[in-house]
Amino acid sequence: MVWGPGSVLLAVVLLCGLCAWLRQRFHPWNLQHCSTDLTGKTAVVTGANSGIGKLVSQELACRGARVILACRSQEHGQQALAEIQAVSNNDRLLLGEVDLSSLASIRSFAQWLLQKEPKIHLLVNNAGISGIPPKTLTPEGLDVTFATNYVGPFLLTNLLQGALRRAGAARVVNVASYRQKYGYIDEKHLTGAGGPLSFNQNYDCSKLQLISFTGELARRLQGTGVTVNSVEPGIVYTNIMRHLSWPYRLVFWLFSFFLKDPRQGAVPVLYLSLAQELDGVSGKYFSSSCVITLPAKPAQDPHMAQSLWNASVQLTNLDKMD
Repeated sequence: MVWGPGSVLLAVVLLCGLCAWLRQRFHPWNLQHCSTDLTGKTAVVTGANSGIGKLVSQELACRGARVILACRSQEHGQQALAEIQAVSNNDRLLLGEVDLSSLASIRSFAQWLLQKEPKIHLLVNNAGISGIPPKTLTPEGLDVTFATNYVGPFLLTNLLQGALRRAGAARVVNVASYRQKYGYIDEKHLTGAGGPLSFNQNYDCSKLQLISFTGELARRLQGTGVTVNSVEPGIVYTNIMRHLSWPYRLVFWLFSFFLKDPRQGAVPVLYLSLAQELDGVSGKYFSSSCVITLPAKPAQDPHMAQSLWNASVQLTNLDKMD
């Protein structure tokens, strides 16, 4: 069978249509049908200057929330803030500078934020990194990947617990990854002292730890009105891949059409942030199709979660803080 130009073009069009359909069908929750109004509410989104974080912040701002854009780069954060303001006509946005890999930066940011916002109704721990060689340490002696993807959200969420509790029915949303199923939990990884890991494994393990933390925090917050859940956005083409070597980046670029774009990746995160049917739901892990599912077995172990919590408390000196 010889394919002519017309047949090839038709096949390409059909393939593109199929890919678009497949990417959309994994979002059973329709954002446009959600009527949640956030007027008078305060939301904090980390990694809000690009990708999923930026689009989540934009949607929250369009719904009337006072959104705190927690960004590592002042320049990029200011640009994102201006763009979100232009789209949402919301002048109640605020930019905060924070490096999630730095405990000192997180404490400084939290202190600044709590002076301005006594109540926080939504915290989205979205910021993350990938592609960093294992055992790359921060000045504070933490593995950069684990510090950014797990230790940072752990410390920030705990420092903001009082403001979350004062808000009443507040939500914490932790953005995980489908790759958590390839990870395992080892407290030594936090300081780069664990066994050998590839750059993929340290990302996988850090996201699994974030899910474990979600379950433990939910147990500790029972009865406070604060719910904590985690979600995987799917395979999304964002600048989180910027630290990968150029061959990996090239492969992702070539197949980018088959991946979700940031707007699609933001939908599951917004589902956990906005859906009224999730009132009171806590300690759960959601797939990218907005369905409760079980994470990898290590994250289902409450004893392992408590052990990781205790190690994290000591590492961040939370036990020495008032």
